[in-house]
Amino acid sequence: MNNSIEIMAKTIYGEARGEYKKPNCGARSLIAVGNVIMNRHKHSGESIKDICLKPKQFSCWNLGDLNRNLTENPPIGDAIYILCHVLSKELIDLKIDDITNGANHYYSKTVKSVPYWAAGRISVFEIGNHVFFKI
Repeated sequence: MNNSIEIMAKTIYGEARGEYKKPNCGARSLIAVGNVIMNRHKHSGESIKDICLKPKQFSCWNLGDLNRNLTENPPIGDAIYILCHVLSKELIDLKIDDITNGANHYYSKTVKSVPYWAAGRISVFEIGNHVFFKI
């Protein structure tokens, strides 16, 4: 599992597949998570794999997260995962613009409390339940 496209696709799928079907979200919700990964890659120089799998950065990879098994093993033929794969390739190939205004962090409004790193900061983009920040 060291392919950048596959790791990014699985991360996007694990983090945003639920947002895809919400009104006014669609592929943009998937792209926004991919933008965060690419913004971190661009500014840190870390590999996409390292960014996605870094502990406690993308919850879908956290040990004990209910999403982890589905993230690691998306159902064969799942249309949203296939789209995540296509979008990941296009993001890595720089064929998709950043819609998040440079965001490198985000959280879901479904969490119990605002993360410490977001407290007092102004978001730069929002889509569905995801709120994005440039830190």
